Amino acid sequence: MANGTRTAGEERPPSRASGLLYGIGFGGFVDGIVLHQILQWHHMVSSVDGRDPGTLAGSEANTVADGFFHLGTWAAAFAGMVTAIVAWRQGRIAPSWSFHFGLVLAGWGLFNLVEGLVDHQVLGVQHVRDDLGAPLSWDLAFLASGALLVLAGWLLHRRGARDVARRASGRAENALDGRAAP
Repeated sequence: MANGTRTAGEERPPSRASGLLYGIGFGGFVDGIVLHQILQWHHMVSSVDGRDPGTLAGSEANTVADGFFHLGTWAAAFAGMVTAIVAWRQGRIAPSWSFHFGLVLAGWGLFNLVEGLVDHQVLGVQHVRDDLGAPLSWDLAFLASGALLVLAGWLLHRRGARDVARRASGRAENALDGRAAP
């Protein structure tokens, strides 16, 4: 790319932001739907004094806090969709499954790491198993799951990035030769 303009055959890689944002949003949905609503292990502020979900006032406070949490995860997933559409409109190469899904897994892992560190450890507003008295082992397992998701996602993404790079170079060679891109 010279002076901000693309030359013939030069391809822009897919957006990494869309996969990461989808992963953050979907990771939050899994946490909120499975851990908050289905299993009811914890809620957003279930460890805060006066917010015990076993009381009516605590249940109301946690329902509102969980609602804002779900709104945030929805916003992340929506932002993932918007960045994907922007990338398509820019004519970027479509991501391979491993490129995109690897980023989704990494985004989910980032969600677990940040949420686990901030909410569980730093602020202490909730723990993975508030219903058991917040044993540290569950919080550490949640953080470990985040680290494993980031690692597995990044490795899968790297494999997909190599595939995308091969496709881009093939298109560039075809454009230089005057052939149609595959």
